[in-house]
This record gives sequence, structure tokens and C-alpha cells, in this order.
Amino acid sequence: MSEKILEIFTDGGASGNPGPAGIGVVIKANGQTVLEISKSIGDATNNVAEYKAVIAALEEAVRRGAEKVFLNTDSELVCFQLTGAYKIKNESLLVLVEQVRQLSRKIKSVEIKVIPREKNSQADRLAKQAIIKAKNHQTKVVASKSIFGEESPSSTG
Repeated sequence: MSEKILEIFTDGGASGNPGPAGIGVVIKANGQTVLEISKSIGDATNNVAEYKAVIAALEEAVRRGAEKVFLNTDSELVCFQLTGAYKIKNESLLVLVEQVRQLSRKIKSVEIKVIPREKNSQADRLAKQAIIKAKNHQTKVVASKSIFGEESPSSTG
């Protein structure tokens, strides 16, 4: 595989549904990992996180000038909605599906397939790292609000 042909693994998840969410992406060229993405995406559902992982992966593939992408996900929902096997009933997912389609049009060939979770462990690990970061950030924000964001009864006079 040249840099024009990429094998991509994506995963997304949330702690709670919705809850603090993250994405993981592994991009390989010639069998070698060329990029890993681990990113917190705020509060989201598992399905939104899965789609955001695919979007991040395709954005990077477009940036790299990829001509052929083999996209691997452990989300049957994402794969089968994108291939038309499942209907998309959730309005918020329709927006994400359209983003995926627009990005896919910029690449000559995009093939998506469902892989077993155990074959997606690298992307899963990156998504879980991002969820932990998101949860830690949320804890810090809550703590700073409770310490600095409220007046104590003694300060109101």
C-alpha cells in the first residue's frame, strides 16, 4: 500500500449514553501506522462518537491525498447505515452521515466493513483514552464551578 492507499480503523464511545465521549483512529499505509488520533469530543452518544471517528479519519485521508481507503469499524450501525442496509431514523445522525458522504466523494474509493471488536483494539484503546480525558476535564470544570462559580452565603452580606 502506498500513501495513496490507506487502511483505517475507527472507534468511538461514550461513558454514559450520552456522556463524556471520545474517538480513536488508526491510519496505516504499507502496513505501518502513520497516524493515531485520540480526541475527546465532549458529551455525545456512542453512535455520534462512532460517526465522528469516521469523519476525523476521512478528513485526514483527504488531507493526505488518499485515493483508496479501506475503512474498518466495529460499529455495525455505522457501516450498515452508510452502505444503505439500515435506514437512518435519527435526525442528528443524518447530518453526520452527510458529512461522511461529502468527504467520501473527495476520495476515489472508500470501502467500509465491520470488523470484530478484538481486531479494532488499537482504535478502541485510543477512544477509551479520549473518554478518560473527557471525564477528567468534566471533573475539573465541575470543581472549578463549585469553588469559584458560586457565592458562599457569607459573601452575600
